[in-house]
Amino acid sequence: MEALVLEKQHELQIRDITLDEPLGPHDVRIALRTVGVCGSDVHYYENGAIGHFVVRAPMVLGHEASGVITELGAEVTNFKIGDRVCMEPGIPDPNSKATRLGIYNLDPAVRFWATPPIHGVLRPSVVHPAAFTFKLPENISYAEGAMVEPLAVGMHAANKAKIRPGDVAVVMGAGPIGVLTALAALAGGCSQIIISDVVQPKLDLAAKLGPITPVNVAKESLVDVVNKLTDGWGADIVFEASGNERASAGVFEPLAPGGCVVYVGLPAKPIPYDVVAASVKEARVEHVFRYAHVYPRALALMGSGKLDVKPLITDTFGFADSIKAFDYAAHMPATSVKVQIIVAND
Repeated sequence: MEALVLEKQHELQIRDITLDEPLGPHDVRIALRTVGVCGSDVHYYENGAIGHFVVRAPMVLGHEASGVITELGAEVTNFKIGDRVCMEPGIPDPNSKATRLGIYNLDPAVRFWATPPIHGVLRPSVVHPAAFTFKLPENISYAEGAMVEPLAVGMHAANKAKIRPGDVAVVMGAGPIGVLTALAALAGGCSQIIISDVVQPKLDLAAKLGPITPVNVAKESLVDVVNKLTDGWGADIVFEASGNERASAGVFEPLAPGGCVVYVGLPAKPIPYDVVAASVKEARVEHVFRYAHVYPRALALMGSGKLDVKPLITDTFGFADSIKAFDYAAHMPATSVKVQIIVAND
């Protein structure tokens, strides 16, 4: 099949590749429709590695995906051919301790699309377990379906925060994950979000999506804005979604006493951790790694109209222009948020 293949760092090709994917009894075959370009895809393209995950052989990119079922395994009863679906890209070992404990996202043996050496889905079709495939509501497009994967990160972060109705939250970082975390936090019960960044167009977009106050930290103090909006008490929750080392090190400054910090972004380097600042506020600190058990809830919120991801889809390319899409995503203008590739149309 023809696929977008990362041959090595800085080298992409659209070419034929042979992939051996037999259909098991509990699997479905899916024709891909829309695939999002994630920051991790771009990072592999530009750097050839993320941490200890190194591209050592040609690899198909793409893991934020939606499509239509074209074939069913013999034991699959909850889908039919023609169902429109999105797919959770991580397949854990069903017998691992992490999976049996319900934290399958932490399974060391998880096979995650477009994470070396596992191929991604910028290609015509894929075989996938039915258990990690989810039907799209009728009013949700393929483009929105491909946004469920990054939204799941924000949903998982919101769950980790244990939001109480009326909480005020700070989100550091107005990129796709930051804005989706803000939307998930609002859906989870937060009354107000204060979102910070240094890119004004991204802040302007976020401010249109709900009770979200934008703060350009290149021009004003985040702590001052938070104190003004909370009568000096601070935010109940701080989501660090930028991955910026300086922002990550300052998470306790806008936090209220007894509040919760959730690290969502991954800094490229180790950061200072102010134990005293955390201790004097008895801060609860959480971390997220991908997500677990959130796709159905994300789809329910989207289908009900309570969570709208459409404004974040800013740039669309056809499959033939996939390389151009990656070059664009690698040097994205400030007005862009999410790049998607249409693999095929119905």
